[in-house]
Amino acid sequence: MTVASELTIFPAVDILGGRAVQLVRGKQESARDFGDPVEAAVRWSGVGAKWLHVVDLDAAFGTGDNSAIIAEIAATVPAHVETSGGLRSDAAVDRALAAGCVRVSVGTAAVENPEWCMSLFSRLGDKVAVSLDAAGDALASRGWVQASGSLYETLGQLADAGCQRFIVTDTEADGTLTGPNLELLGAVCAHLGLGEDGRPRAAVVASGGVSTLEHIVQLRGLTSIGIDGVIVGTALYTGGIDLADALSAASQ
Repeated sequence: MTVASELTIFPAVDILGGRAVQLVRGKQESARDFGDPVEAAVRWSGVGAKWLHVVDLDAAFGTGDNSAIIAEIAATVPAHVETSGGLRSDAAVDRALAAGCVRVSVGTAAVENPEWCMSLFSRLGDKVAVSLDAAGDALASRGWVQASGSLYETLGQLADAGCQRFIVTDTEADGTLTGPNLELLGAVCAHLGLGEDGRPRAAVVASGGVSTLEHIVQLRGLTSIGIDGVIVGTALYTGGIDLADALSAASQ
């Protein structure tokens, strides 16, 4: 794989009940409503975001479906759309890609059905990322309501099977604005190691806790070890981070 020359900023558009929301540590009762998700996507794309990370929280929790909204986002904005939430079958993945999403990210299925994920890597390559939600050394799944599997065992297994991109979320930091877990991210990159070409075996996208431009700069400094991007959510919606400034800091 090619080492990123800059850090990609992924503004988060998390959808619950048809609304753009942000959660704290993945808890539904903590949801803060930030309006229409299509309008949010248009806003972030208009500022210059090249990618959006769009999550169907209802599908992740097993309580509903926002696929029509995600398709509208993909059809409306020039930014590439990466989507996740409830993608646990070939049909669901293919529908998301057919709707205009450029990449899908599977989470629970990576823990519960790794063999299926391996078939996706063979069939779709870099169109598939794996979201690993870390609770210490363990993994959280099904909307973070279950603990299952070992983070590092799963990382190694899926990287060996051909996964080229991991989204790593610190469940304790997500939505808290307390900063990214640099120790966790460094450990993940070290565990993945280097390929035969001397480059990181897989790209790692950081998620959880980012709240300042300094956090963006810190993560930008880790691109050489495999940190490829960062998902930014609550701080964008509350104004703690100006997206234009973040995009500038990520590219320097």
